[in-house]
Amino acid sequence: MGKMEGKVVIITGGGKGIGFGLSTAFAKEGAKLVLTGRTVATLEGAKKELEEKYGVEVLTVGADGASEEQVQHVVEEAVKKFGKIDVLINNAQTSKSGMMLEQHSKEDFDLAIYSGLYATFFYMKACFPYLKESKGAIINFASGAGLAGRAGQSSYAAAKEGIRGLSRVAATEWGPYGINVNVVCPLAMTPGLEAWRKEYPALYEQTIKGVPLGHFADAEKDIGRVCVFLASEDASYLTGETITLQGGSGLRP
Repeated sequence: MGKMEGKVVIITGGGKGIGFGLSTAFAKEGAKLVLTGRTVATLEGAKKELEEKYGVEVLTVGADGASEEQVQHVVEEAVKKFGKIDVLINNAQTSKSGMMLEQHSKEDFDLAIYSGLYATFFYMKACFPYLKESKGAIINFASGAGLAGRAGQSSYAAAKEGIRGLSRVAATEWGPYGINVNVVCPLAMTPGLEAWRKEYPALYEQTIKGVPLGHFADAEKDIGRVCVFLASEDASYLTGETITLQGGSGLRP
């Protein structure tokens, strides 16, 4: 029996990139998955692969996390299908990465804030009653972009730092209900990062120089496995932590 057998896990952006690595890690542990994102075809492709390979139940719900109404719909569909929610993972984020601060328009900045910070806020609020009941876990994704102040990441870093602050407050307020809240700051090799490397090679080289082992983490084996741990009963004592994962270099609270 896997660590997450019988648990219901919502993963935003769970159909591709780091999100699909997370989905795979949880599927291998027997979780029932709710995958959401803006592109239904991507979600359906992930559902097909996960169900065929691991024999788990997967619900897909297309939604834009920047819309509170759509977020509420995702949560309602999850509860209608599975009857509960045990884990919420806020992974999805869109931004104009690679664009310098002075080039950003308000619309560019709003894109990062609404798809990241607001989406995380909406999902946390909507899931709270169910996580309170299950004494569940929330894992929010921030980034080293904010921690290190990486060039070309102003709106993205702002959204991610907002998520860190929001998570720390939630850990304080919701700890008494048995909900643990943690933040992961990942740096993983994904198709999206590969595209960014080709478009902004100088920024990529600057980033990789800051990784001790000289390579990025694996979305499933490094990041996904850490998230499985954080969502499990083994980590019930952990809340309000920020964990950085880059290049397989391990955990740095």
